[in-house]
Amino acid sequence: MDISEIWHRLVDVQPDPPRWLVLGAAGIALLAVAVRPLWRLSRNVVTIAHEGGHGLVAVLTRRRLSGIRLHSDTSGLTLSSGPPTGPGMVLTAAAGYTAPSLLGLGGAALLASGHITALLWISIALLAGMLLMIRNAFGVVSVLATGGAFLAISWYGSTELQAAFAYLGVWFLLLAGVRPVVELQAKRRQGGARDSDADQLARLTGVGAILWVTLFLVLALACLLAGATWLVSGT
Repeated sequence: MDISEIWHRLVDVQPDPPRWLVLGAAGIALLAVAVRPLWRLSRNVVTIAHEGGHGLVAVLTRRRLSGIRLHSDTSGLTLSSGPPTGPGMVLTAAAGYTAPSLLGLGGAALLASGHITALLWISIALLAGMLLMIRNAFGVVSVLATGGAFLAISWYGSTELQAAFAYLGVWFLLLAGVRPVVELQAKRRQGGARDSDADQLARLTGVGAILWVTLFLVLALACLLAGATWLVSGT
């Protein structure tokens, strides 16, 4: 396969999948988020998106990204250096809880316009970039497994399988963007998570942590509503 053929595969528009596939993917994604045993496993994907969001925004705001760690308890840590205050630090701290929903919204826009292959390959590129900054074994395995699934499906999967995988992933990000925010506030009410992203943002900006949690939740719900509309009815 030459470069021109690869480029055409990337930019070509794929046919719309049947409605049952779109809705079936939504149902499976909802189960992965709502059922606790499944959520304990699937939440690792959210952690990849969360920490990847921190890392990407740190780079875009010209902070020095030191590394990313992903843990088996679905927690994670992204280390960057630079000014301890200011817009760059605020945007980096705010990127974690917003990343899954925003990635889901971007994915929904691509799918609604028929760019299934482009979505899969962009995901592979983002995961490859993140892999370079992973600093622990569990994180390497998690990102490799996720990226390997995208690569195998995009290269060897049928058109229907690629569509099912892409829609499942986007539905999952849109739905899963909501639950961590709800869990965060539940922990905060119980006196935990006092060094959460919302609390760090409160110290950086002087705006109360509960307002940041509210902002995260509103954004997640807005992305879910817009993304679901695009996936079901198209743009």
